[in-house]
Amino acid sequence: MATEHLSPLDLAFWRIESAAHPMHLGALIVFEAAGPGAAERAAGLLAARCAAVPGLRRRIRDVLLPVGAAAWSPDPDFDAARHVFLVRTGEATPHEAAGPLMARPLDRHLPPWEAHVLAGPGPDAFAVLFKFHHALADGLGALALAASLFDGGPAPRAPARPAPARPLPSQRDAGSALRRLPGVLAARVQDVGQALEIGAAVARAGLPLGVPGALVADPDGPGARAVAGLALDLDEVNLVRKAAGGTVNDVLITMVAGALRRWLEERGDPAPRGPGPRALIPVSRRGRAGAGGGNRLSGYLLRLPLAERDPLLRLDRVRAAMDRNKDAGPARGAGAVALLADHVHPLGHRLGGPLVAQAARLLFDILVTSVPLPGLTFSLGGSRVREVYPLAPLARGQSLAVAVSTYKGTVHYGLVADAAAVPDLAELAGALRAELDALVREVS
Repeated sequence: MATEHLSPLDLAFWRIESAAHPMHLGALIVFEAAGPGAAERAAGLLAARCAAVPGLRRRIRDVLLPVGAAAWSPDPDFDAARHVFLVRTGEATPHEAAGPLMARPLDRHLPPWEAHVLAGPGPDAFAVLFKFHHALADGLGALALAASLFDGGPAPRAPARPAPARPLPSQRDAGSALRRLPGVLAARVQDVGQALEIGAAVARAGLPLGVPGALVADPDGPGARAVAGLALDLDEVNLVRKAAGGTVNDVLITMVAGALRRWLEERGDPAPRGPGPRALIPVSRRGRAGAGGGNRLSGYLLRLPLAERDPLLRLDRVRAAMDRNKDAGPARGAGAVALLADHVHPLGHRLGGPLVAQAARLLFDILVTSVPLPGLTFSLGGSRVREVYPLAPLARGQSLAVAVSTYKGTVHYGLVADAAAVPDLAELAGALRAELDALVREVS
């Protein structure tokens, strides 16, 4: 069978991880319990079903060639008990229980994922925290893997058959290759030009101006994590969108900016000044390619207008910035820095991974990502999904990452923070609620 190497971007995510800054995505999913023992049944189903999903039975191993590369390999000793865990949370809420679990790195010798079934505190609901390494999947791919374990999930795909051996090149093949050479060289020149353009945009946008101290964490801290979540009515968000213009995503990003402003004011921090912190907004480049195949990401970079007092003017500024990003496209600008991974040799990822991890705070100040969900109803062992909170990894030196998804008419914000830098994460979640209320008042 042909070796499946990690793509350059997947390899980058694998190499930049450290013990205090794990690079896994999370999804905290709350279920309505279908009777007594629902959490135990869910754990048993997840353990039984994961063995039938090929993508969950593969681990990552280093390979000799190319130097510095890594590849996917079946785990010959795959054991569901090392991936699915039943956790008695006592009086802790799902979000409180998820914090320490998100801080714990995945075992790099095993297939890079885990599922923690959180039983408690009440009998009417339970939660599952899925953890998928970013090298395994992006947000959409991670949710697709989780959905494959739910009731009525898609049938696992059969392993791909190895490609037939190619015959030795003939003189005609050589002539054909020569005729293609100008096009290949032109494409290479275009790739180099794109890399230089992105690098120049990063240099221009790389000044950390207007960054509140609350968004900066000790890069050498212990790496404890706090998790919080908030569920909001999508109809209210759409009310703002229809009245003020823009997209739902524009409104959701604006709410983050307004919530940060409120939160800082409640903390007694100095009033926000300057252009504002740089938010990295990941952008999927999948098109119609579906949810499989690792990471296919670019991104937009924009300044969150924290200094703007008026909620609707904040929305205008976010919308204008996002429109400029969309006009330029996801392959240009400082936010497209992820595309530079394609221009780095595997050995560069291996040697430079720690440096890239340290440089994250020079590139952006906060991650704000949106994970699309299909309009289906999911269940596990007859227990229906009620809430879905996506959770993003936290870059070194940054205190906060924000992820948002929409499920069944409800917007779910998932907040992950450095627990030492942000001991009041629940207050930030409350500020999101207050910011939506303010926007609704402005347009009503």
